[in-house]
Amino acid sequence: MELSERKQKILGAIVEQYIKTGEPVGSKALLSALDMSVSSATVRNEMAELSAMGYLEQPHTSAGRIPTNEGYRYYVDHLMVNRQIDESLRRRIEAGVHMAVTDPEKLLQRAGEVLADLTDCAAVSTTPSGEGAFIKRVEIVPVGTRTAMIVLLTSTGVLKSKVCRSDSDLNASVLESFYNIMKTSFIGTKLEDVDTAMMQKLAASFGADVFTLLPLVTAVSDLAQESIHTDIVLGGQSNLLHYSNYYGNTAYELLEFLRRGEPISKLLSSAANGEKDVDVKIGSENPYKQLTKSSVIVSNYNIDGNRRGSIGIIGPTRIDYEKLIPSVKYLTDLVGKLLTQTFKDE
Repeated sequence: MELSERKQKILGAIVEQYIKTGEPVGSKALLSALDMSVSSATVRNEMAELSAMGYLEQPHTSAGRIPTNEGYRYYVDHLMVNRQIDESLRRRIEAGVHMAVTDPEKLLQRAGEVLADLTDCAAVSTTPSGEGAFIKRVEIVPVGTRTAMIVLLTSTGVLKSKVCRSDSDLNASVLESFYNIMKTSFIGTKLEDVDTAMMQKLAASFGADVFTLLPLVTAVSDLAQESIHTDIVLGGQSNLLHYSNYYGNTAYELLEFLRRGEPISKLLSSAANGEKDVDVKIGSENPYKQLTKSSVIVSNYNIDGNRRGSIGIIGPTRIDYEKLIPSVKYLTDLVGKLLTQTFKDE
């Protein structure tokens, strides 16, 4: 719904004042914040009309107004200034994540810690998607006579490892055979192509070495399947306990919701499929009842030009959208650049 210039200024001022103070905004306080020559009565009339339109609400009869979810949405879409983050914040973000650039999962964990610290919200992210990825490297590290750790690296930087046991000694001949199989059948193969049919065909070619090699190669297959799926990285959940609208059962339900993981994964996947650089869902726009008092800000990171994962925050609807949206976007873009560079250096 199109608003007059005066209504836009009043709504914007109320949203920003309420975000700053957490207190309902009255007409007198609003007049001092507005660069407008209007009477207090005119401002009250405009506030009443904005309330009737669904953008404001009055928590108590004698109180001022606060934004509704629709009011926040109009502010984000039409009134908020799209600004760049300042240099000091940029340096804090860069310093925080550069400490973990060599390991994608540690990088995302560190990025979440930085984001939670900067925003006082819960931070969520997904590890790089394995969709379309291929096996880049496989290593076997003997840790005993018949025991070894298998390490698999994908083209999207996902690193998985697994300890397995063979029925025979892992001598030099066995290790050479293992690496030959990796070179001819696994390296460069898409993760989704490592399936049962492929494993049956390989097992038939092992001959007398089947009982020695099959556990090792099966471990590689298991790691490939694990690498297809994304993992959820959470941080800063305790920040949510500081906000009044999460008091009581609401806080417990929200923390339990975050702990479950799967709904968050679906939420981030939905944002990843959107066209926007940053997806903002406010209150009831979120598909889960546990998030009806929350805002979710999500941005996608790209690796070598392809969308591979998402990073975002969850906090109360009364958050500083003007500051936090560009912060999330900047950190997400930085993570994508660092991951791309890491994989190119491999």
